[in-house]
Amino acid sequence: MEVDKGPAEVISALTASAHLSNDDSTESDLEYDHKFRRRALLKVDFWLVGFYSMVYIFRVIDSSNYSNAAIINLERGTGIKKELHFDPNQWAWTLSIFSYSYLIFEPTNTLLLKKVRPSRWMFVLILAWGICASSVAAVQDFQGMMCARFAIGMAEAGFYPAVLFHMAFWYTPAEMPWRIAAFYSVGQLSSALSGLLAYAIGFMDGLGGLAGWRWLFLLEGLPAMILAVIALFGLPDYPETARMLTEDERTFFSRRLPSTAPSGKTKRSWDWKKLEKLMADPSVYTFSLYWLAHGIGGFGISFALPTVIYELGFTTTSLSQLMNIPPYVACFLFLNTCGYMLHRKWIRPWTTAVAIEGTTIVCYIILITVPSAVVRYLALIVAVSCAGSAYPVIWPERIRVLEGTVAAGFGIGLTNAFAQFGGIVGPHVYSTVFGPRYRVSYIICLSFLVVSISSILVSWLIIWRRDKKRAALGEE
Repeated sequence: MEVDKGPAEVISALTASAHLSNDDSTESDLEYDHKFRRRALLKVDFWLVGFYSMVYIFRVIDSSNYSNAAIINLERGTGIKKELHFDPNQWAWTLSIFSYSYLIFEPTNTLLLKKVRPSRWMFVLILAWGICASSVAAVQDFQGMMCARFAIGMAEAGFYPAVLFHMAFWYTPAEMPWRIAAFYSVGQLSSALSGLLAYAIGFMDGLGGLAGWRWLFLLEGLPAMILAVIALFGLPDYPETARMLTEDERTFFSRRLPSTAPSGKTKRSWDWKKLEKLMADPSVYTFSLYWLAHGIGGFGISFALPTVIYELGFTTTSLSQLMNIPPYVACFLFLNTCGYMLHRKWIRPWTTAVAIEGTTIVCYIILITVPSAVVRYLALIVAVSCAGSAYPVIWPERIRVLEGTVAAGFGIGLTNAFAQFGGIVGPHVYSTVFGPRYRVSYIICLSFLVVSISSILVSWLIIWRRDKKRAALGEE
């Protein structure tokens, strides 16, 4: 079956009813009782939230465990940097090349969603990155690692937008936010699991003549290959064709979505005039600047966190792997707390985003000035929690202000692409040449955080004026 709409239409489903309350529903939705709706939604949640969250855990592990590999079995002389003869600059490049491929292939990968069914596309993506991740275990030099890391990024680049695209076939705009938040927060928790996995696999060093870091990559790709096969045969594509649903349930899902939601039946063209209008919108550039500045200033440290924690000086490499867990667990808890409070309207996206950036700035000042390793570790926990929560908090406002399917899709893609600069610049900013205190690294990131909080304030002002103008026109 040919898919009618690409990633642009994903955002249309989210923006069409941006001001709906959480208990809004379509007229056809009201024809079914609560028990029927709950049973039908649970079937879909199992796959689109549960299954995708499980896949996301291994996707993040596949990409983030490279940072954990930097210190695995370091004391035994079988570390990855020593075996492959990497200098600090080469290591930074093998880290950042992953984000270069993300930056290039994320837009092109999502375009293929117009032609390929979700289950088949997910099979290709998940299988490809599983194979590429396991292949890292066979790398023998710098060139080989650059190729392998680039290939992993190329395969993984389309996953996150594909999940959003697939969800839009099934859920109303009011049902999407908490499901996306749950899915995203699991990715943060999986960063903690990657540290635990690296700690355990470190004890396999020398088994079968392989170093511990080679076992780490060899094993981490296997779950993805298994999940790819499950996606191919089990993942439901569209409400009209889902085998797991009854006829009444298929009718329920097919009739309940807004007319702007993507469908597996029809085909529509792109509206290029909306794209021209988008590029004339100043908020495109202020939001993009925010995503870039926070990506470097906030997210940059995540690409070197195991090494930064190890060089605090009060633990071994094995325990450092475990000490990577608390920052990401804290991020998981903080993000879900923010999501709940935003859902209940106890807090607002703009003020929350500003508060997160302000807190991160304070953490970096502590990291620069305070000599105590314990205090700096606590500051790292808070900083990582804030870094992982900033984007999800402000995404609803970013989506809301985009108009038209093509403009919205391009705007989201462009904004998300700027976040990849964190992976490009971060590894170089946190090169070991700046260790063990990393004061230069923290000062650079602090400068970017000042830019990020300034850009979010300017974006807030632009959107506030636009909303005020539209409200006045509506009254007239």
